[in-house]
Amino acid sequence: MKDEHDDLHRLDLNLLAVFDALLREGHLTRAGASLGMTQSATSHALKRLREYFDDPLFVKAGRGVVPTPKGRAVGESVMGVMARVRNEVLPAAHFDPARERRTFTFCMSDMGELVFLPSLLTQLQRHAPLARVKTMQTPAHELDRVLGDGQADLALGALRDAPEGLYQQELFTHSFVCLVHRDHPSTAPALTMEEYTDLSHVVVNLAGADLPPYDAAVDDAGIPRRIAVATPHFLLVPWLIEQNPQYIATVPRALGTVFARHGVVVMKEPPLPLPGFSLRQYWHPRFHADAANRWLRQLVKGAFDTLPHSMR
Repeated sequence: MKDEHDDLHRLDLNLLAVFDALLREGHLTRAGASLGMTQSATSHALKRLREYFDDPLFVKAGRGVVPTPKGRAVGESVMGVMARVRNEVLPAAHFDPARERRTFTFCMSDMGELVFLPSLLTQLQRHAPLARVKTMQTPAHELDRVLGDGQADLALGALRDAPEGLYQQELFTHSFVCLVHRDHPSTAPALTMEEYTDLSHVVVNLAGADLPPYDAAVDDAGIPRRIAVATPHFLLVPWLIEQNPQYIATVPRALGTVFARHGVVVMKEPPLPLPGFSLRQYWHPRFHADAANRWLRQLVKGAFDTLPHSMR
């Protein structure tokens, strides 16, 4: 009769960290780097995992690797185990960001990458120079799973429909600004209602056409507008306006400030005040007490506190 204890002795539990890293990174070299291992050592660990599970577990796909069906099935349990280790075991140990080689993963939009990521990277380079950063875009309804199983550490955004149960902290309050073509005839700082409604509007909908657009405050205020383009990408907005002078977009002021620096568009105040909305960071209860997550949340809050008031 097969002894389960023999199976446990055959499996070096350190290999689970490699399995977990391969699932998260999808790349042999990056997985090893996140654990402070050479590519050779990572390849050897994968070989041992394949021998134990009698399956390739990961196969090449493009420039990275993807799990086999058995790799996906086993991987769900492995990620759950590793999440508990990070949440329940490692917090008892001292966390030293200066020596940390892990990958910190943020769920954020392309706006977050453009406007806020540089400041976060500056803080991370200063306090955790060996750490890496990864970003991903995740629909709101999947955040509980993505944050809960450790695929991402934090989600940053202004979510109108964040999953219940997630912890959250306000970082700052956004205000809105309008973007128009640089040759727009108005010289006034604010648009009139007639100017605003005469133009064709570009709206950003991060979650899909079945949910409200990012600038839903405009509709909530009862302002009529003709929507010409709906896109999930903030970065497309200024280039659409550059090629189509009849277009206008209502965007967060921080984003408008960045776009206006390049001279493609100019900022105008909306024809009437729009309510602001809060940008927050979200995390899963499983990692609320995790030392690394606590440290990361504090660093993020500090980075946002340093943003100039002109971007709020």
